[in-house]
Amino acid sequence: MPRPLAPQGRTGRPPVTSRAQILAGARQLIDRDGWEQLTIRKLAAELGVGPTTLYHHVRDKEDLLLLLISAYLDKVPHPELPSAPRDRIITAAIAIHDSLAAWPWTAEVLTVDGFIARLNEPTLWFVETILAGAIDHGCTPQQAVLLFRNMWYYAAGEILVRARTKEKATPPDFDAFFKRLDEADLPHLTSVAHHWDSWAAPDTFALGIEAVVDGLLAQATST
Repeated sequence: MPRPLAPQGRTGRPPVTSRAQILAGARQLIDRDGWEQLTIRKLAAELGVGPTTLYHHVRDKEDLLLLLISAYLDKVPHPELPSAPRDRIITAAIAIHDSLAAWPWTAEVLTVDGFIARLNEPTLWFVETILAGAIDHGCTPQQAVLLFRNMWYYAAGEILVRARTKEKATPPDFDAFFKRLDEADLPHLTSVAHHWDSWAAPDTFALGIEAVVDGLLAQATST
C-alpha cells in the first residue's frame, strides 16, 4: 500500500512539495510523455525541485504510480447498485472498467496477481462489491475470489488491447491480410473477410462481462 507523504521538513529547508503538487505534476508528465517515461528525476525537474525532495514523499517510481492510481480511483463515483447479486457484480465491473479505460495505463500497472495489496482501502470498494455479490449468489469465498480474478483478467485485457489499438498510427490492412489466406485451409475465417474490421470494432465489454459473469456463476454454483 502506498505510504503517506512525509511531514513538513525541518526549519531551513525549502518548502516541502505537497502531495497535490506531486500527483498533479506526475499526471501532467504521464499525459504528455507516457507512464513509461516517468522517473523521479524527470518529475523533480518538472516541479523545479531536487530528486531528494521527492524521495521524502515516495520510495520509487512504483510507489508514485500507486499513489496516483489510488488518488484517481478514490474519486470514481460509486454506482447505484441493483438488488440482485449478479447485477451488482456486473455494475461494479463496468464501473471500474470504464474508469480505467479512460486512463488505460493504470490497467497496465495493475496487471499483476495480487495487485489489490498495492491499493489503499477506499479504492477496494469494487473488489468488495464483486466478492459480496458472488457470495450472496451462492459461491463459496474461494469461488468468489476466482470469479473476481477471471473477471479482472478479462477487463484488463480488453482495456489494454483497445488502448494499444488506438495508439497505432497505421491501422492494419485487413484486405491485404485476408487476400493472403487460403480459403481451402481457413474457410470460416476467409468467409468473414469483408466484415471482420466492422464486426470486431464495437465496444462490447458490457455484453462480454455479462457472459463471463453468468458463465462463472453457473459453473461455481453447479458444483
